[in-house]
Amino acid sequence: MARRSTDDPQDTDGTPSDTPGDGSPSDGPRRDRKTGGGRRRLTADDWAAAALAAIGEGGLAAVAVEPIAARLGTTKGSFYWHFANRDALVDAALERWERLHTEAVITTVEAEPDPERRLRGLFAHASAASAADPLEVSLLATAAEPRVAAVLRRVTDRRVGYVAGLFTALGFPAAEARRRGLLAYTAYLGHTQLGHAVPESLPGGADRDRYLDSVIDTLLCRE
Repeated sequence: MARRSTDDPQDTDGTPSDTPGDGSPSDGPRRDRKTGGGRRRLTADDWAAAALAAIGEGGLAAVAVEPIAARLGTTKGSFYWHFANRDALVDAALERWERLHTEAVITTVEAEPDPERRLRGLFAHASAASAADPLEVSLLATAAEPRVAAVLRRVTDRRVGYVAGLFTALGFPAAEARRRGLLAYTAYLGHTQLGHAVPESLPGGADRDRYLDSVIDTLLCRE
């Protein structure tokens, strides 16, 4: 959890610490808010975003204060302004993943009133997003870590429950809807893992779209 609500980080000598060391662009979160003196400020969420990017690239072990500070073009003083320790940063990164990759996605697809179109759109969106970003695979690979395991359990329950609700809305009995929701989620995870491990085994382009539609067709089939 962040230590302070303000985003005006300072070093121990009282000077703002979020000033790029060499003026070079950062590949982490944007540093585009400035004070009157031209110094850029970072928020706790900027740090969480950079930590999450590091997890996607190198797993949980990649979350280290100094490399992330360098990535952001700032100092450790900024980190300690926002967080008590590394564990707090990891928690913030995982909370960000849950918020953006689950809750925000559900909010977006809810704009579609038809449950079947919602299901197809969700599956297509999630599959495309996971193919472009190794984060999901990296988190699954670190599931033995208690912090990650707790978030994965919560996210899995939320995702499977949501998809099961779509099958319920499509007229399936509750137990069958839950079974199909779980099957849909395992299909998504399998597709994600294979896409990063052996990407050439999966169809691409229009064939990919037809393949994903066929997965949903199979899940919607009524015996």
